[in-house]
Amino acid sequence: MTGRPPRPLSPQGPPLPTPRVSEQWWRDACFVHWRTDPALVAPLLPRGVLPDLFDGHAWVGLVPFRMEGAGLLGRGGVPWLGSFLELNVRTYSVDDQGRRGVVFRTLEAERAAVVLGARGLLDVPYRWARMRFAREQDARGRTVLDYRSRRRGPSRRSRPASHLRVAVGERIDRPEPLEVFLTARFGLHTPWWGRPLWVPNTHGPWPLHRGELLALEDSLVQASGFRELAARPPDSVLCSPGVRTGFGLPLGLGDPR
Repeated sequence: MTGRPPRPLSPQGPPLPTPRVSEQWWRDACFVHWRTDPALVAPLLPRGVLPDLFDGHAWVGLVPFRMEGAGLLGRGGVPWLGSFLELNVRTYSVDDQGRRGVVFRTLEAERAAVVLGARGLLDVPYRWARMRFAREQDARGRTVLDYRSRRRGPSRRSRPASHLRVAVGERIDRPEPLEVFLTARFGLHTPWWGRPLWVPNTHGPWPLHRGELLALEDSLVQASGFRELAARPPDSVLCSPGVRTGFGLPLGLGDPR
């Protein structure tokens, strides 16, 4: 694939190139990342996109957060359905127009109606899961974020799970280039019923904090196609209290906007 070079990354999201259609809050986010070989990521991406690299590596993220107040623009958050827990496994992509994005391998969520609606509208891999979240305080006075998730299914073997505990550390006043690369992602690449799409979103800079991983028991990353990451600790752990984000109408990969 040849085309424009990847667009520069900035913590501040750009204006949406299409009409804004929805808004939501992402709160209490954790960003747990591993570097990996781009050759292992490339076969898992939709047609028309390549791995987006930092220092020659592809990156895989395990990202839990609280969705809050999701709804269509001008109508406010949808009661109950618009607020739920989500945990996704993702990697990063770039298309021929130089548009960077996220490719989700799975999005575990606790609202069955959201799962069915998102799969039907955008063909994204949402899956229904039992989830719990707790915000605690440790003996050192630090905030600890505790996320638990287990996919619903007919048998335990088909229900990958994840449990992570992250202590929130010092505020990052000036994020390093890698920290921007892993968090400032303003689009989604998805194979919409065989037709690849880019779905734009935008938000202000993430208020980032260092994170200390206190516990991680996870079979979700492995079940998402990244078996080689199961045996080693992550290379980056970050946290954020959250941002408000907006989404625009999708674009085909051939659209130059």
